[in-house]
Amino acid sequence: MKWPDLAVLAVIVLVFVGIRLLRRRHVNFSLLTLLALAVGVPIGLVARGHVEYVEPIGRIYINVLLASVAPLIVVAIISSIASLGSIEKLRAIGFRSIGWLLASNAIAVVLALGIGLASGTGRGVDESLGGEELSVLQNSVQDPAQVVVDFFPSNVFGDLAANHIIPIILISVTVAIAYLTLAERDAASVRPFADGIEALKLVIFRAVGFVIGLTPYAIVALTTTVVATSADLGSKFWSLVGLLGLTWGACFAHTFLVNSVILRVFAGVSPLAFFRKILPAQVTAFTTHSSVGTLPVTTDVLTRRVGVHPEVAHFTAPLGTTIGMPGCSGIWPILVAVWGINAYGIDYTAQDWIVLALLGTIVSIGTAGVPGTATVAAATVFAAAGLPLEFIAVTLPISTIADMARTATNVTAAAVSATVVARQTGLLDDGVFAGTHDPDDGTGSSGRHASQLV
Repeated sequence: MKWPDLAVLAVIVLVFVGIRLLRRRHVNFSLLTLLALAVGVPIGLVARGHVEYVEPIGRIYINVLLASVAPLIVVAIISSIASLGSIEKLRAIGFRSIGWLLASNAIAVVLALGIGLASGTGRGVDESLGGEELSVLQNSVQDPAQVVVDFFPSNVFGDLAANHIIPIILISVTVAIAYLTLAERDAASVRPFADGIEALKLVIFRAVGFVIGLTPYAIVALTTTVVATSADLGSKFWSLVGLLGLTWGACFAHTFLVNSVILRVFAGVSPLAFFRKILPAQVTAFTTHSSVGTLPVTTDVLTRRVGVHPEVAHFTAPLGTTIGMPGCSGIWPILVAVWGINAYGIDYTAQDWIVLALLGTIVSIGTAGVPGTATVAAATVFAAAGLPLEFIAVTLPISTIADMARTATNVTAAAVSATVVARQTGLLDDGVFAGTHDPDDGTGSSGRHASQLV
C-alpha cells in the first residue's frame, strides 16, 4: 500500500463530497467546473509523483465520455435531419459548417505565423539535428490519400466502436436521407422508424446527461494528475517555456479575441454571454484534452444555453472534432515549425512560409479530436513541408501542457462555428440565448429532447 498516494486519493474524495454538497445547493454548473479546475491545481502541485490511485478516475471518465459519442452522434443526426424535411436544408448546413470550420483554422495559422515570426521564438538555442529518436513520430505521419479514404466507412460497427467521426457522420446522414426519400413516398410505412429514433434519442440523451453530471468530479482528478505528472523540460527549459507561453497566448487570442469578432459580426450575439454559457465545455476540453470526449458537453451547452437548434449543434459540433481544430492543427504545428527553424538555423524563404501555412490549413481535415492529435497533425505537416520531425520530438515535454489550451481552442471554434451557422440558417433561438425561455418553449420536439440533458 502506497500511503502518500492513498492520502492524495483521500483528499480527492473529500473534494468530491464538497462538490456534491455544492450541487445539492444548486450552485451553477459552470462555476462548479471552474472551482474543480482551481482545486485540482494546488493538489497536483503538492501530490507530484503520488497520483497512482487518482489517475484511473480521470481515465474512466474519459472512456465513458468517449463511449457515449457514437450513439449520441448517430441518433442526434438522424433525428435532426429527419425533422428537416428537406435535403436542400441539410446541404446548406453542411457546406456552411465546413466553410466556417476551415476558416477558423486558416485564421489560427495566420495568427500563429505572425506571433511566431514577430517573437523570434527559438533564436539563440543553437541546436543541431540528429540528437532525437524519431521512430514513433515517423509512425505518426498520415498519408493524405489514406486520410481521404478513411473518410468513408469500411465497417459500420468498427467505425462506431473506434469513434471515427467522419464515417459516423456519413453513415448517419445516409440513413437519414434514405428515411426522407421513403417518407416522401409513403410516410406511414416508415413512421415506426422515426418514432423509434425519437424514443432512442430521449433515452441516450438522458444517459449522456448522467455522464455530464460527473464532469466537475472528473475535472478535479484530471487536473491533479496532469499537474502532478508534468515532465521536466530539460536543458532547453527557458526556450521551451517561451514556446509554451506563445502557444497559450495564441490559443487565448484565437479563443477569445478572434471568436469575439466572429460572434459579434456574423452571429450577432454578445461574446461575453456566449463564453459564459460554453464555459463547461471549455473546462472539460481543457482537462480531458479531447475534443471528441467533450462533444456531449459541447452539444449540451449549445442546445440548452446558446440556443443553437439540434439540427445544427449535432452536425457542426461533431464535424468540428475532425475538421478545423485551430489549436492542434493550426497554432501548434506552425509555432513549433517557427521555433525549430530558428533554433536549428534552417534557411526558410517567404514562399516556404506560404506553403507551410497552406499545409497547416489543409491537414486539419480528417484529424481526430483525441489526445495526441497535435503530434499527428504536426508530424504530417512537417513531413509534407520537408521539415525535420526532430522539432516535434524536442517539444514533446511541453505538448501535454500545451494540449490543455489547444483542445479548449478547438472546442470553442466548433461551438462558434455552430452558432454562426445557426444564425445564418435561421436556427438560432435568441430567447434561449437571452435566458428568457427554455429550449423546449416553442422549439418543437427536437428542442424538448435537447432539454433532457442534465
